[in-house]
Amino acid sequence: MQFTYYGHSSFLIETMGKKLLFDPFISPNEKAKDIDISSIKPDYILLSHGHGDHVADVETIYNQSEATIISTFEVASWFGNKGLERNHPMNHGGSWAFDFGTVKLVNAVHSSSMPDGSYGGNPAGIVVQNEEGCFYYAGDTALTKDMELIGEEFDLNFAILPVGDNFTMGVADAMKASKMIKCDNIIGVHFDTFPYVAIDHTEAQALAKAANTQLKLPTIGESLSL
Repeated sequence: MQFTYYGHSSFLIETMGKKLLFDPFISPNEKAKDIDISSIKPDYILLSHGHGDHVADVETIYNQSEATIISTFEVASWFGNKGLERNHPMNHGGSWAFDFGTVKLVNAVHSSSMPDGSYGGNPAGIVVQNEEGCFYYAGDTALTKDMELIGEEFDLNFAILPVGDNFTMGVADAMKASKMIKCDNIIGVHFDTFPYVAIDHTEAQALAKAANTQLKLPTIGESLSL
């Protein structure tokens, strides 16, 4: 699998010949100003919840591609009502086999509302599994004991966890999460975009080393082979 980071919690996974874009918040992010959003043409757009810093560029990217939106019922329906009819609604605990693999929505402890303030349902984490591997994207979440269920059910190759603190778990809790999900290959997201989520990278790596966990804090535009 190939991972490309677009800043904040936005990234692209290339797997099974498909491009999966997660939580696109690119054009409003000053730190991602060098990303050419017009070049991003995914096959699917997966959304963990409805907050603006996770869905800001959905319409633009949807309209310039043939992408199908995958998200919770409320988020998918909100975009459907705006005319984005290529969507697949899901809900927590449910799974579905797509042409790139199986998606399962799992619990996340956060909040969710749409950019216009309307109801966004409950936030979710996302597990993707196929012949190339298995990964967990936690979305925005606090540390939760439900993560142990992920470790019991899936053999994760890597996990993408928020580490910015304040609005989500920070690095210390992400290291606890890595033990619960039984995965020591962690990619951190949701950090440094705003002062509220700025982190000390040296301290973060020290915490990861103490937990015997590999923590990658990608730079915007960086690609990783996983």
